[in-house]
Amino acid sequence: MTSHLPQTQNLAIRPLQSRDFEAVDALVDRAIEVENPSSSIESGALDIHRHLSLIRRWYWPLKCLSWFPNPLQYLLYVHVAHDPQENIRGLIQISPFNRTRSTWRVDRLFVDPGAGMLGTGSQLIRHCLEAIWEARMWLLEVEVNEKDELALYRHNGFQPLAQMTYWAIAPDLLEALAQREPDLPNLMPVSNADAQLLCQLDTAAMPPLVRQVFDRHIHDFQTSLPGAVFQGVRQWLNNIEEVSGYVFEPQRKAAIGYFKMRLCRDGSQPHVAELTVHPAYTWLYPELLSQMARIAQDFPPQCLQLASADYQPEREEYLEQIGADPVYHTLLMSRSVWHKLREAKPAALELQLSEVIQGLQGARKPIPSRISWLQKSQRSGQSNGKPDSVQKSIEEFGQLPNADRFDFSQDDDTLS
Repeated sequence: MTSHLPQTQNLAIRPLQSRDFEAVDALVDRAIEVENPSSSIESGALDIHRHLSLIRRWYWPLKCLSWFPNPLQYLLYVHVAHDPQENIRGLIQISPFNRTRSTWRVDRLFVDPGAGMLGTGSQLIRHCLEAIWEARMWLLEVEVNEKDELALYRHNGFQPLAQMTYWAIAPDLLEALAQREPDLPNLMPVSNADAQLLCQLDTAAMPPLVRQVFDRHIHDFQTSLPGAVFQGVRQWLNNIEEVSGYVFEPQRKAAIGYFKMRLCRDGSQPHVAELTVHPAYTWLYPELLSQMARIAQDFPPQCLQLASADYQPEREEYLEQIGADPVYHTLLMSRSVWHKLREAKPAALELQLSEVIQGLQGARKPIPSRISWLQKSQRSGQSNGKPDSVQKSIEEFGQLPNADRFDFSQDDDTLS
């Protein structure tokens, strides 16, 4: 992409190293003080300081594990930008969005307030766009009120994909919803055998453009053995429990609703839920939310966080109806890097005529022309002893303007 970036300091970009943690903590504190929060596709629920402390504690084991396929190999996909004096001026964290790694996302981006958001942020983003060669699409999420970050991402080619709204359902509202008995006769537990049904539901629940950007497949809804072990350890360490289920439609042999909840056992953090409903079965929203509220009653009272997109008007209407609180709004943005080509002037893309001619080759055997027929007839006339007057008439006939319209494939005896 050709653009005119402000020429700030000469920055070098490299992966995060063990000696950078103190400087990165200070950078994050300065960025938060000027109201420059991080961008996260998961609604910013994770604490960046806790994440950095986890990386610092397990840095060398994670460094060794990053050479092998495992669920932890992308925790160290963090790059920093530093000046010639080794001062950290920016930080970006990225991770793959799907299992095929065709779509990647920008999890967090922090820039030193004194370094310039546009210049430093653009260098960090473009370094990732060029370094991750397998990525065809990029995703990120930013709050709608962050004008500087929106300008940065638009400057680097990101376009709005959907507007997200994050809701909070208060504990007393959850208790009221739990009083209602949900009508879900075909509520099933989730396993790897149901991955195809969940993939079909996920595909039907989003518009074609979002579906193309997310690029999810069946294996994105399956859990491998190492992944299951990692999730179990993470739930034990964070003191959370995951509960999931889906609604099966026997006539269509399809899943029409799905939910997943991350419930906190000690009440130290809010409950988080993911909800997917088929657009033709919007009557499932009250039923599934009642079921989720009944499950949350077995844990300490906390609010339940839920997200909705602008292409889900029935969900937003129902959440407004029951009195859920919209916490904040974000903008989901995407960018395609399929071609991996830099923009250039049209004249630079024009092929030279000599190169084109050298590449031309015959595709088939040439068709005999009138000249080859005359030469053949001359040889045959001499061999058959024909008079010169007859041969001369044939040559004159071949020179007529409309001679090509006749069939010269007949024998010489027929013409004479």
